Amino acid sequence: MAHLIETMAYAGETPWHLLGTALPPKQPIEVWAQQAGMDWTIRETPVRYMSEDAGSFEALKAFEEQKVLYRSDTKAALSVVSSRYQVVQPQAVLEFYRDLTEVSGFEMETAGVLKAGRKFWALARTGQHTVLKGADAVDGYLLLATSCDGTLATTVTPTTVRVVCHNTLTMAINGASSSAIRVPHNTSFDADAIKRQLGIAVSQWDGFMHRMKTLAERKVKGKESLDYFLHVLCGPHAGQGDGKQGTSEQTVVPQARAVKRIQALYEGQGRGAELAAAKGTAWGLLNAVTEYVDHERRARSREYRLDSAWFGQGAAIKQRALTHALELIA
Repeated sequence: MAHLIETMAYAGETPWHLLGTALPPKQPIEVWAQQAGMDWTIRETPVRYMSEDAGSFEALKAFEEQKVLYRSDTKAALSVVSSRYQVVQPQAVLEFYRDLTEVSGFEMETAGVLKAGRKFWALARTGQHTVLKGADAVDGYLLLATSCDGTLATTVTPTTVRVVCHNTLTMAINGASSSAIRVPHNTSFDADAIKRQLGIAVSQWDGFMHRMKTLAERKVKGKESLDYFLHVLCGPHAGQGDGKQGTSEQTVVPQARAVKRIQALYEGQGRGAELAAAKGTAWGLLNAVTEYVDHERRARSREYRLDSAWFGQGAAIKQRALTHALELIA
């Protein structure tokens, strides 16, 4: 089976997904582009077809409403998109971080290419750092990702990473489901405009971490943990029964194994589960879910799990976990 990750580079400790090529710290953007496999461009050409007069040059017609995107290095086709589709180049993703790393103290940590070039990203540490009780440390990051096949808008996401287990979580600000900034591909990507919006999001770090500290103070009682996991994985009415289904276990069957495993992570098997901030608290509930999604959720490979945890169904599960955890302290 072909790897989902085409190429990737990282600086510092080996990433939680155990993928990529190590780089020394503080490398220039040009080195990151080469080592992360992002030193190529996306080219485009109109979709063409053969008319019934096949065999002559005049028979080759262009369909101007769509275009083929392909790699400049391998000439491999990437996707067929609308003629209005605005491409964001791989090096533009890295270039976004140039002044942030040279002036603002950010440090590049990972960058790479997914799905043979159809999706690519870069992740940088912002320098923000908070320690919850029991030396439970959380660092701030900024993730920029995009696609050239329509599966992902260009997305800039303030992200937290819990140091003890490398669990990743998208920050949510002022009641929003996410603080991510999304630029659809029918509009151009304006890096300066994004950074102006981003300044607001990054400045909310203290407020977000205050909420996480409140989660660490919120004690979990009785069957609250099971109810929480059922709510996150199976929906708000899971386990309640409806008079027709019979016992609550019948509604849990599709996710029973996952719920059982997350419960075990919460009750002590998870990395950092015994720290004071997590043991028996809503913060522990949230991190049991994020650890399961990032490290254990069933996937064809680590590459697929990474894609899901950051951009797919896994990311959605973590967002539901955060939303419901915050409801516990509302």
